[in-house]
Amino acid sequence: MNHTDSHLDNAVIKRYEEFDRFSGSLPERLLFNHRLVIVILCGLMTLILGYQSLGLSLNAAFEKMIPTKHPYIVNYLDNRNQLAGMGNSLRIAVESKRGSIFDPAYLETVKKISDEVFLYPGVDRPYMKSLWTPSVRWTGVTEEGLDGGPVVPDDYDGSSESINQVRLNVAHSGEIGQLVAANYRSSIVLVPLQERVAETGKRIDYHDLSMRIEALRVKYESDQIAIHVTGFAKVVGDLIEGLQQVLLFFAAAIGICTVVLFWYTRCLRSTLLVVLCSMIAVIWLLGLLPTLGYELDPYSVLVPFLVFAIGMSHGAQKMNGIMQDVGRGTHKLVAARYTFRRLFLAGMTALLADAVGFAVLMVINIQVIQDLAITASIGVAVLIFTNLVLLPILLSYTGVSRKAAQRSLKAELSEVADTAHRKHLFWAFLDLFTQRKWATIAVLAAMVMGAMGVLVSSQLKIGDTDPGAPELRADSRYNRDNAYIVSNYAASSDVYIVMVRTPQYACAHYRTLMTVDVLERELQQLPGVETTSSLAGLAKVASVGMNEGSLKWFEIPRSQDNLNAIITRAPREMFNQNCDLLTVYAYLKDHKADTLTSVVNVVERFAERYATDDLRILNAAGNAGIEAATNIVVKKANLEMLILVYAAVVILAFITFRSWRAVVCAVLPLMLTSVLCEALMVWLNIGVKVATLPVIALGVGIGVDYALYIMTVTLARLKEGMSLSEAYYKALLFTGKVVVLTGITLGIAVATWAWSPIKFQADMGILLAFMFVWNMLGALILLPALGHFLLRSQKKVSV
Repeated sequence: MNHTDSHLDNAVIKRYEEFDRFSGSLPERLLFNHRLVIVILCGLMTLILGYQSLGLSLNAAFEKMIPTKHPYIVNYLDNRNQLAGMGNSLRIAVESKRGSIFDPAYLETVKKISDEVFLYPGVDRPYMKSLWTPSVRWTGVTEEGLDGGPVVPDDYDGSSESINQVRLNVAHSGEIGQLVAANYRSSIVLVPLQERVAETGKRIDYHDLSMRIEALRVKYESDQIAIHVTGFAKVVGDLIEGLQQVLLFFAAAIGICTVVLFWYTRCLRSTLLVVLCSMIAVIWLLGLLPTLGYELDPYSVLVPFLVFAIGMSHGAQKMNGIMQDVGRGTHKLVAARYTFRRLFLAGMTALLADAVGFAVLMVINIQVIQDLAITASIGVAVLIFTNLVLLPILLSYTGVSRKAAQRSLKAELSEVADTAHRKHLFWAFLDLFTQRKWATIAVLAAMVMGAMGVLVSSQLKIGDTDPGAPELRADSRYNRDNAYIVSNYAASSDVYIVMVRTPQYACAHYRTLMTVDVLERELQQLPGVETTSSLAGLAKVASVGMNEGSLKWFEIPRSQDNLNAIITRAPREMFNQNCDLLTVYAYLKDHKADTLTSVVNVVERFAERYATDDLRILNAAGNAGIEAATNIVVKKANLEMLILVYAAVVILAFITFRSWRAVVCAVLPLMLTSVLCEALMVWLNIGVKVATLPVIALGVGIGVDYALYIMTVTLARLKEGMSLSEAYYKALLFTGKVVVLTGITLGIAVATWAWSPIKFQADMGILLAFMFVWNMLGALILLPALGHFLLRSQKKVSV
């Protein structure tokens, strides 16, 4: 140690001895005067919650994904037990690669698959259907009248005669296009699922079920057999399987943030402390979730990264403040307390804004989004302790590297110059936006971008914009399977069910069936509807059969006796046991937003014209009906959510700044980013749905952090009498560096998600990266430009 360093140390010790440890606010005194107790308590909490996190599970639930209080879903839930398992179900298509399904080896394979799946936990066994289940029957007209039986008869023995009988039975079953492909190359095993396993009462483990299906695929696929599987359960299973790779992206994000932060500070100990405190926040969150009875699902699994990202942002600000004070010769403990004083209010307000951004998601009546909101709110609450309290206290013990602190101070002193030509080029460029010419250009450019954004975002779709499972990649195994089923079956996996309620035993009355027949015809006119199915359509086919196959009898019989004869042989899913519920099935080409909207509109208009007290036409069941209801809720919630999050951010900003002018400067850039983000969603063909709805709210809550840190310092300097240019330049030197650092770093970190096999994670990564970067630019460019027109220096007038 040289003489200069020794002299500096003595000066620092003297300043520390002169510091009044009882100065500052009450929270500061309580925390920093009992530092060791705080550190020990946080250490114990980390150990306890770290152990608790081992019990955290990753799963999903069908009912959590749907808006259970929407009228459509209420109708579905009220009638769910009478809908023959047409809610959450798997469709397993068994394809014969080298021939038709009328082959003993093929039929034996279907039998083994059907028997094996029948025993899976959570299968609603009475409603399971395949060529081998007794519920799949054929009906025909013989010399003795109507006859029928199981498609695969009890005396089937694999002989050519038995195969021919199965062929005839399939032709008479009405299942071609539904359970049997029109080209006779494959057949479906339909597996309805319960919400909970009957034997245990626990929810279905979708990851375990997906692994069973994959094992089934490996077991039975060969050069002669291919297996294709679709359904909600398989989507969730594939998501959970793919989301295990999130750990790789999480590790990459930690690595990127650590490297960039170290490059900026050149101080290993403070960099590791910032990362450590952010990781402690994640550990606390993961430990609190199982303790409070929550679990992670495919949509909330990204929250721990967001918590880490927010922690890195706030932690970098605290570290930067302490580093600059230490560089000026301040003792590490005093520097930590000074930084706590300067930034605690801004940090607390920013975290509250983050929490509000998450909390407003509670207005959306879809439990998976509400769980995400609770999970994220817990994470933000944890950050208040780990990053606003624990980090400054730990830095008060460790301090920062002297070389790094002196380097930081030297850089700042070289940048704080009296003449503009000596300013750092980048900061000098940003400072131009406090001048009228550049401020006008920035505001006008923002207005043009905002107008264009509003115009483009008006085309934003609600719901899915792609066929199959948009959460997965278009070339994923699931979407290839879905494409196969859609191309080979008229009865697609996207089923929209209209429920028709009648008085008891009136479901087969002539007037009822005629009304249903009219509804079917209207639905069949829609380009998105492949085909329909109902008791009315079956009655017309059966009428032809009962009249020697003459097509002139292709109409609904007026005779109630004939209708009674038909209904006794009708499939169970077309009506319930009390004959007071009819179901109309519309098999759709896809579940895109436009397709679902057209079906909903037709059914609603039809119900207005034909519904009576005795005949109620109810939307909606089936996976497509449930998704249509979800889209309606999402569309309504999207506007409500934005209004609430901006209202809350405005209130918090006003409490912090006590100036409506400052609030306008801070909030308008956020609004521009929101509009541009919606325009980006249109350009990327991303719809607003359960997976993407939270992104904009999160972007507003997290994005306001940048504005809060810059505006807090700027206003403080304006109160000291500085001009806007001087005040803003000071803010850039003190907090602006870290705003740029965190904005770019976090943008790069989440942008890595674009390579995820899970498409909705890739979409969220792109959108969040966009919002991180654009909110940063808004705080650095548009905020001072607006400040030129709205903010005023409070120069002291000499007397």
